Amino acid sequence: MRDLGVGFRYLLRGQRWVARHGRQYGFGLLPGLITLVLYAAALVALALWGEDAVAWATPFADDWSSPWLGLFRGFLTAVLFALALLLSVVTFTAVTLLVGQPFYENLSEKVDRDVSPDGHAPESGLPLWRELWISARDSLRIVVRAALWGVLLFACGFVPVVGQTVVPVIGFFVTGFFLTEELTAVALQRRGVELRSRLGLLRSRKTLVWGFGTPLAVAFLVPFVAVFLMPGAVAGATLMARELLGEETREEGDRAVTTLPQPPSGSS
Repeated sequence: MRDLGVGFRYLLRGQRWVARHGRQYGFGLLPGLITLVLYAAALVALALWGEDAVAWATPFADDWSSPWLGLFRGFLTAVLFALALLLSVVTFTAVTLLVGQPFYENLSEKVDRDVSPDGHAPESGLPLWRELWISARDSLRIVVRAALWGVLLFACGFVPVVGQTVVPVIGFFVTGFFLTEELTAVALQRRGVELRSRLGLLRSRKTLVWGFGTPLAVAFLVPFVAVFLMPGAVAGATLMARELLGEETREEGDRAVTTLPQPPSGSS
């Protein structure tokens, strides 16, 4: 359970780092603002025309008597909007990172140089188009995984009592895991760590990942908050990636600390 607190401290350390580096923080806000506008427009469109879409998809209910027709389609409209919100939380990070790839790569490199004892930051050596392609490909794979979990949790949500209590909590932990994968990918991809290996690293320290990602998932329910937390989340994920790989990290006060990977505690 100690790792839960460690993960949360990495989240806070990332926010403190960008607070001390205002220029990087300002540039890091731009991709989130662009993505927020796009997502807001999509959700507004869904709110305006979601009921029409449900009516088009359920022609078999046209002859149902009142109030069952209204209740049935109203329930489906609410479910559709709730599912859209869940997917927006899960995919917001992936889309923002894709939009802001050059910004966040630069921010992550500066974090590495700042905390590395020798001031060195690993570089991928790949051209920008190649990095964008790898990032988009891996993000799509993660979104598919997250969507499958979302469908499963949505189905479990119909189970009485458990669906209204346990399932939402599990949903936050699952979302936190995938958010952390997307954020640590900025630093790990630059080190040449493939998606399968990244997932293995995160699964070996699931409580660390949950401590970092689950509070972030809760905060990201408010998209405007997500915009302001994204730069610090990238910084904190870079610091956590260094621990996962056992890299030496210089703390505040010029003290060097070597963090070694812990043995796997299981897989999910």
